[in-house]
Amino acid sequence: MAKVRVTQVRSTIGATPRQERNLLALGIKKRGQSKEFELTPQIEGIIRKVSHLVKVEHI
Repeated sequence: MAKVRVTQVRSTIGATPRQERNLLALGIKKRGQSKEFELTPQIEGIIRKVSHLVKVEHI
């Protein structure tokens, strides 16, 4: 599986509660915080829902 680094680049102010929960599911709580994940279909779906709030880098 491919690895990705997800970094929050925009604030959750104005985001829907569901989008905020998706970021929390990824373990990202603050702007600028990064996490690395194996790119599974579940993670890919969460990233797609919050794509306007995060930056994704393939490792």
